[in-house]
Amino acid sequence: MWWKEPVTSLKGIGVKKAAELAELNIATVGDLLEYYPRQGAYLDYANLKKIKDLLTDGSKQIFKAEVCQVRNGYGSSRRAYTLVTVRDETGYAGLYFFASQRYKAQKLALGMQLLITGRVRQGRTAKSVSEVDVQSVGAEETKTPGILPVYALSGNLSQNNLRKWMAEALKLAAKELPESLPEAIVKKEALPDRLTALRNIHFPASWEALREAKRRFVFEELFLLQCGLLYYRQQSRDQREGVKHGADGALLRQVREHLPFELTEQQQKAWQEISLDMQDKRPMHRILQGDVGSGKTVISALALAKAAENGYQGCIMAPTEILAAQHYDTLREFLQPAGLRVALLTGGMRAKARRELLLNLELGLIDVLVGTHALLEEDVRFAHLSLTVTDEQHRFGVEQRARLANKSQIAPDVLVMTATPIPRTLALTVYGDLDISLMKGRPPGRKPVQTLCYNESRRREVYEGLVRQLQAGRQAYVVCPLIEQSETLRVRSAENVYEELRGGALKNIPCALLHGRLKGAEKEAIMADFAAGKIKALVSTTVIEVGVNVPNATLMIVENAERFGLAQLHQLRGRVGRGDKQSYCVLLAGTDSPEALARLQVLHDSEDGFYLAEKDLEQRGVGQLFGLRQHGLPDLRIADIMRDTDTIVQVRRLAQQELAKPNGRQELRRMVDMQFGERFGMIFNT
Repeated sequence: MWWKEPVTSLKGIGVKKAAELAELNIATVGDLLEYYPRQGAYLDYANLKKIKDLLTDGSKQIFKAEVCQVRNGYGSSRRAYTLVTVRDETGYAGLYFFASQRYKAQKLALGMQLLITGRVRQGRTAKSVSEVDVQSVGAEETKTPGILPVYALSGNLSQNNLRKWMAEALKLAAKELPESLPEAIVKKEALPDRLTALRNIHFPASWEALREAKRRFVFEELFLLQCGLLYYRQQSRDQREGVKHGADGALLRQVREHLPFELTEQQQKAWQEISLDMQDKRPMHRILQGDVGSGKTVISALALAKAAENGYQGCIMAPTEILAAQHYDTLREFLQPAGLRVALLTGGMRAKARRELLLNLELGLIDVLVGTHALLEEDVRFAHLSLTVTDEQHRFGVEQRARLANKSQIAPDVLVMTATPIPRTLALTVYGDLDISLMKGRPPGRKPVQTLCYNESRRREVYEGLVRQLQAGRQAYVVCPLIEQSETLRVRSAENVYEELRGGALKNIPCALLHGRLKGAEKEAIMADFAAGKIKALVSTTVIEVGVNVPNATLMIVENAERFGLAQLHQLRGRVGRGDKQSYCVLLAGTDSPEALARLQVLHDSEDGFYLAEKDLEQRGVGQLFGLRQHGLPDLRIADIMRDTDTIVQVRRLAQQELAKPNGRQELRRMVDMQFGERFGMIFNT
């Protein structure tokens, strides 16, 4: 199959060029054809402007000109730049290259003909062009009418290289190119066939043809991703028989009656979804996505009680010993009054106590086991496991969650919990193999955290407030973006802030430094002392983003808050406000930029993590915000989660319909295997 051949099979691609293409994740001819032009980056030769006709309104425009001068200079703030002066028969323009873009200018020679795109404004003596993208063109190329693609490059690759190789690959595709979508769907959705779409996404016949090609590939990418997720889900559900738990009975009622609070409307809805799942013969695969402080633990307690009421065991796995111990204390409070037996298993247990616990577990004398990664050890054997709960699931890999589920002879119900708020349409992609329950809001009795945004001028005042909180018997966090001082970034480090506070404002107050380079046992000990109240102020990096519950912590100060995303700041803010005392989160920005301060102000105005996640998604993009790689999903090449939300919902429904057809699973596997190749098993865990 030609599309699986290495790119070196194409004329003009040797070992060196192949290595440069590999930096763009292009290894095969098929990879090359699926390397789409940059978003919106096409050159329309029919609309090339003359320099005199360029508008000076700051819009992006395209024109052709000749290089007549290249020189380096410095701006008023000593910012280095390279100025390339270009001309055509109607006038001159200056192209400005700053910082890391200056290398582009160094490759330009006098007399070189360029196609130029950039934002055009009026300079002092000539038109000024910024955000410049240039490419060298020959006379024969500019005579060719039509629309040409612009690709992201690496090394010494040029646009001409990519275009030439792409044209050669398309000739191969014309001889043989299998369809990657069901014929009925292509017809129903009025999509162009795959070959036509490939031609028009690389060398569009018209702007309308380009739009149709993009629509086809956005649809294809999202449809095949959903097919893979549904195939994986079907595989994981069909292997073993599940448990059909009974309807909620007397023991569940007893547990609910002894809860120290009434369930909120959101909690009741989530519990109803989980309870009904557990009453189905098919194993539950559900994620409980609860905003910070929404009360996910009480829902997991009810699920664990339901398993015990039906004669089975349940377990909950947490990422740290402190968090596991915290769950243990909470679950004992909720479940022991109803006679349920709760135990805690961690890596630091004494050998004798561990042996006794494991024996009781295997004999069925423990109803609920709470633990860390220690639950995954081979000698941990359950008598009748029917429910596994994983807390902060993104801290565990797919393989670890599967190992926990395999502790049972039957297919257990699987509940994963996360406090990371993800917009629902994105969750359909990231967690496409799971049903989703959402919980918003805070449990009764908890006050909203007051969030304040200040710049550097208020630092002294903020730290005076910190001392007052500590003197009143409260505790506090100070969060910094870096562990140690950077030579290139002007931000405050945790080490410097800790030394500054320890020798100044907190001289006689117990404080500690916590960061990711400390050994696990040392981190656990510091967090345990903070939870016990021995440490009053904790200077930390974001390692406390998912951490222990300290109701006495009422203040968080975030240094250089502008360097964090809104969703991450919301996660950090969730470490305070966990008791009945008024809590505060102070965002100290290391800049006076109105844009940065306005962005942080969103946190002052809202405590809705899902709304903040949407705003973050708009501003920072999917990859930065949620790190799709940590979920094992491939990067999206052309689809956009925010823009294509309607398509996500549509293709999920169509993929479900395809799966329900006779031989649907085999057909899904064929389509997804063709799209993802050898990566299929790695991505979808099959």
